Amino acid sequence: MRFARAAVLAAALTALLVPTTAHATPTGHATRAAAPGDTVALPVQDALAQLPVRTEDRTGYVRTAFKHWVDADKDGCNTRAEVLKAEAVIAPEQINRCSLIGGAWYSPYDDRYIEGPTGLDIDHLVPLAEAWDSGASAWSAAEREAYANDLGDDRALIAVSAASNRSKADQDPSTWLPPAAGYRCQYATDWVADKTRWGLSIDTAEQTALTDVLAGCPDATVTVTLAR
Repeated sequence: MRFARAAVLAAALTALLVPTTAHATPTGHATRAAAPGDTVALPVQDALAQLPVRTEDRTGYVRTAFKHWVDADKDGCNTRAEVLKAEAVIAPEQINRCSLIGGAWYSPYDDRYIEGPTGLDIDHLVPLAEAWDSGASAWSAAEREAYANDLGDDRALIAVSAASNRSKADQDPSTWLPPAAGYRCQYATDWVADKTRWGLSIDTAEQTALTDVLAGCPDATVTVTLAR
């Protein structure tokens, strides 16, 4: 299961993030800023503190600005199917290139097991509209497509019950948290990691909600490979 379950971070992250895959810095030279492709690790409380806080703006948003689901590797399975295959607790049967039948999945949002893929949605942990509000409105179409189909981080896309996903819709943690209270620490931690990965901002209400949730959670280290 994939429940290990983000304007660039640049100077905002430099003080705390030392890239673990960065090129070695010569002695006597300043450590360079984290860059796309670098892997960074830091406590989630520090990661939250480093996210830029800005007013959100949904002007111009349309869901079609984020092309999904695509078959990036041309193997016949689109992003939705790839997530379903990766997260199944009982593997489905794959027929006709990538039609999935049978199988079972665990939906952590509402602590349910679901048989068959039809009762599942693939949730963008940070919804597409929320990403737009938080910086993706300035991205290229290719960057938005990469975000909408992010298979490079297990936290970005998650198979959950259709009911829980539609209850969440495009809300952030200030107005929606998983009904399964035991999953909320993981959810808030993964939200911070995903926003860090893509260099997205948070607003003040979101910051307060995340701070409140994480205050009752272990200060887990999040490890993120920066996408931007």
